[in-house]
Amino acid sequence: MPDLNPLSAVNRFGLGAGPGELARARPDPRGYVAAQLASPAPPVVTENVPADTAAGLFLLTERRRILNERNEFVKRGEADPGTPFVRPGDVMARELALLLSTAVDTRAPLIERLALHWSDHFTTAGGFVGFMTGSMEREAIRPHMLGRFRDMLVAATLHPAMLFYLDNRNSVGPDSRLGRSSRGRRGLNENLGREVLELHTLGVDGGYTQDDVLALAKILTGWSIDLDEPPKRPERVGFFPERHEPGPKTLLGKTYAQEGPDQAIAALTDLARHPSTARHVTRRLVRHFVGEGLPGLEARMAEVFRRTDGDLGAVTRALVSDGEAWGPPRKVRPPIELLLASSRLLGGLPRQPDPGRALKAMGQPFWEAPAPKGWPAGNEAWAAPDAIKTRLDWASELASRLPPGTDARGLLDTAFGPYASAETRRTIERAADGRQAIALLLLSPEFQRR
Repeated sequence: MPDLNPLSAVNRFGLGAGPGELARARPDPRGYVAAQLASPAPPVVTENVPADTAAGLFLLTERRRILNERNEFVKRGEADPGTPFVRPGDVMARELALLLSTAVDTRAPLIERLALHWSDHFTTAGGFVGFMTGSMEREAIRPHMLGRFRDMLVAATLHPAMLFYLDNRNSVGPDSRLGRSSRGRRGLNENLGREVLELHTLGVDGGYTQDDVLALAKILTGWSIDLDEPPKRPERVGFFPERHEPGPKTLLGKTYAQEGPDQAIAALTDLARHPSTARHVTRRLVRHFVGEGLPGLEARMAEVFRRTDGDLGAVTRALVSDGEAWGPPRKVRPPIELLLASSRLLGGLPRQPDPGRALKAMGQPFWEAPAPKGWPAGNEAWAAPDAIKTRLDWASELASRLPPGTDARGLLDTAFGPYASAETRRTIERAADGRQAIALLLLSPEFQRR
């Protein structure tokens, strides 16, 4: 097998090179990547962000309380006292800042890439969900990225961010106690059941029917969130028996007769072990890290998934050990990865251009994927002429905000070392000034592609 390129170690399986990283990866690129899977990464520091579900739900209900108070002032014709309250965008901005600083400091960038991938696989996005998306990543995604897919599937499906995003909090079994007492005003919502089958497990070609969607939606009834103030019970999140459709349900030809919350756990466990899930989940993993058009690699990863009962650690180790995964660059970095790589290279990003606005301008607003399927895996969305123009504008402004005298040639050696192309070196050396050289570095093929 030919020598492996350390750039693949730091770019394809990482966040881009930070100071000294290429030197650490050069003797054994595959071993450098694999070593990051050997021991758990330290927990992400969550200062100034909602660290858990309780904090996220508190912010959501507190916001509702303050809005209700403001409405009361309006009704009484009194001046609004302007009581401050946190907005989802405020939380998301702090979460983005945390992500960018983690990119600088982490010694296990592969772990951060896995968090990006699995959070996108189980997308939650937009509006009030922003209060809880960070806690979902920390509670449902990160603890299971190297464990069993079954555990991640259960944790993500039943997390309040997902229950809120896909409307399961509004899903009530027609024959449940609440369904019968509502006289038809409350009913079944199929969103969560459909997306679990189509996106999270079997895939659109996984062999399920509309009857299976309905069956899973009924199985998942009862799992909900109580956003009332005060809450009806101490636990705001969990299984609410009065909402659950009673009786056995048949999903993919198997009947689930379990009572209460055990029914959903049993069904999700079987979905995690389905052969179509092995194919769909590993196909998405390969396309995130390596690219499309690799059926052999996809098939090998699916076989590892099946053989190990969905052991994601084993699948990830197999991926980074497979020679086909180390080919030439195939993917354009999406905007979030471009910002993370830049932050890692530069030791952090300046306040301007604002990272959140930059991501929005580039077409990937932070935690606001346009649909439950997450962000596009192919290059088309990120390589269109207008997208490239936006990246150019961002790189130029970023370079203009860096301290005078920032060494573009030093950054070039940090990012690519001896693996930079002659054309890239020549282009940077011919730049009109240091800031233009840095912008050209950030726009170089080696930096834009992985």
